[in-house]
Amino acid sequence: MFSRVAQRRLPVGLALAAVSVLAISCGRFANQTNDTAGDRIVVISSIYNEIIWALGAQDTVVGVDLSSTYPPEVKNTTTVGYHRALSAEGILSLHPTAIIHDNNIGPPQVVEQLQGLNIPMKTFEAKNDSLDGTKALIREMGGYFKKEARADDLCKKLDEQMAAAPEQTKQYTEHPRVAVIHFGRASNVYLVVGKRGRGDAAGAGQMVEWAGGEMAIDAEGMQRMASPELVAQANPDVILVTDYGFDRLGGSIEDIKSLPGVATSNAAKNGRIFRIEENQLMYFGPRTGENVLRLARIIHQK
Repeated sequence: MFSRVAQRRLPVGLALAAVSVLAISCGRFANQTNDTAGDRIVVISSIYNEIIWALGAQDTVVGVDLSSTYPPEVKNTTTVGYHRALSAEGILSLHPTAIIHDNNIGPPQVVEQLQGLNIPMKTFEAKNDSLDGTKALIREMGGYFKKEARADDLCKKLDEQMAAAPEQTKQYTEHPRVAVIHFGRASNVYLVVGKRGRGDAAGAGQMVEWAGGEMAIDAEGMQRMASPELVAQANPDVILVTDYGFDRLGGSIEDIKSLPGVATSNAAKNGRIFRIEENQLMYFGPRTGENVLRLARIIHQK
């Protein structure tokens, strides 16, 4: 099942954990089907975990990554590290029968280790890069976890909330220019989110637009806050700082003003710097409709 050569390449602890994992998982849990009895699943993806909990399918989840923060109950599950800075030993200590991830994991050597141990690894085909993609992902995961009816209910609710959102946000006549600051834990730096989002930032620009604002940073993707000019020249009316980065600096607006270019912005002068949960802004999910309304209330504060 596991060659002597392969065992010599692994640390002793990792090799022993591998034998334990293989004893549990061999012959079970094919990638395309899911017999949940006895499963021990590690799920490395904030959106996957949010959907799993929304589906009521969390009973087999024994480990999650640190970026998975919603719903609050997910924090009671054992963590296996940040999704781009994983430890093979931490994952294997949970004796998983499968690992579910969204292809945004690392470092590469850990992924290679896990693949070499033949632990079944699953990534869903649908992507939450749009509302339609999000509903497709919910339904795909609902089928996988045998929660099809619940998945349909979640999609229906999302459609209803998004249809109602424009009526509720049209009361706001101002269209504030919004800068989003996000702390990149993999790179250990503060980043600003550009108007043309991609990757981790794909949802932020669209969410701000739906909420009646516009992105202040005219760039693609996320850029490091290497100099004051980036924020100072954009001069946003509102600055949103995702939760981890906000708290890391000390948890006050005065602390955020220490970031390059922030103190001279209209947002700082008018006290319009706000903390926001990453899970409410940076990606689409089952709560996108309610998150748009929450975001609208934040960015239109005076």
